[in-house]
Amino acid sequence: MEEPAGFTMRDVTVTFGGLTALSEVSLTARPRQVLGVIGPNGAGKTTLFNVACGFVTPDSGALTWRGRQLQRLRPHDLAGLGIARTLQGLGLFDRMTVLDNVLVGADHIGRAGFWSGLLGAPRATRDEARLRERALAALDELGVAAYADRSPASLPYALRKKVSLARALVAEPALLLLDEPASGLSDEEMADLGERLRGLTDRMAVMLVEHHMDLVMSVCDDLVVLDFGRVIATGSPADVRDDPAVRAAYLGEAVEAEPSRGKGA
Repeated sequence: MEEPAGFTMRDVTVTFGGLTALSEVSLTARPRQVLGVIGPNGAGKTTLFNVACGFVTPDSGALTWRGRQLQRLRPHDLAGLGIARTLQGLGLFDRMTVLDNVLVGADHIGRAGFWSGLLGAPRATRDEARLRERALAALDELGVAAYADRSPASLPYALRKKVSLARALVAEPALLLLDEPASGLSDEEMADLGERLRGLTDRMAVMLVEHHMDLVMSVCDDLVVLDFGRVIATGSPADVRDDPAVRAAYLGEAVEAEPSRGKGA
């Protein structure tokens, strides 16, 4: 069976006043692959991510998901489309348990209606049990199920990031959007994240905006490089690493000297 089309931006332009943040940017996040978006500070990465999440409406260009053009995408549309995201700010609720935080991500897939839940109908009870099992499975996949009853505020930062990721994964999205998932992580934690991201590609596409080159070079199938709001290179990590325009704009000799690592390392 042919794979459904992925997530595509085509000729997307965004301006803020007299500043052009993105200029005719095109990319595709394909099913079962990891797409990385990189570039120096001010390149337009955050604006691109905000367009993909529906926080920013482009001045021109088109967004397409599974062959369908998305008209005026808004953040609340993502869950219904099968798209999940994590943000730089974790957005966890400290007065809720880890498990309840993850359940927030599963709320839209509950089968019982509002009144059934309010009246304690058997269907609502079964639905809640099913969602709790699903949330615990997402936590277990990331190795943090033991903290289900804890407050996120009591956990180290790296574990809180896993809780945030579990909240996105519990909805079983077809596309996962990640904004700087490696920020604040140690080298060991980053390597663990890379392995987990590669493990997700058997069931979803992943698009990440990131500046940690160790991660993107080891985990991504394709890269898009931005500089001053324009795409200056696309291709495999090896192709991008050897691109003179990319070296001049961003990567430099430190990445040139870095050994190539296989995906899934």
